[in-house]
Amino acid sequence: MSEKMSLNKKMEELDKKTGWFYSDDFKLEESAERYKDAMALANDIKKDLNELKNEIEVLSEDFSK
Repeated sequence: MSEKMSLNKKMEELDKKTGWFYSDDFKLEESAERYKDAMALANDIKKDLNELKNEIEVLSEDFSK
């Protein structure tokens, strides 16, 4: 089983994926598939951030009591 990628690693990977669109390696024929791949990763990052936000809110409530 592979290790779960950390949020920082996911963001680094997304940066690489989106950087391709601005690179000399860009090929229009590959753009749709790479866009879908980057969007899936971005949605995964968004989910992780929402979970982290919820966890922080719960911790904040606990400390405010």
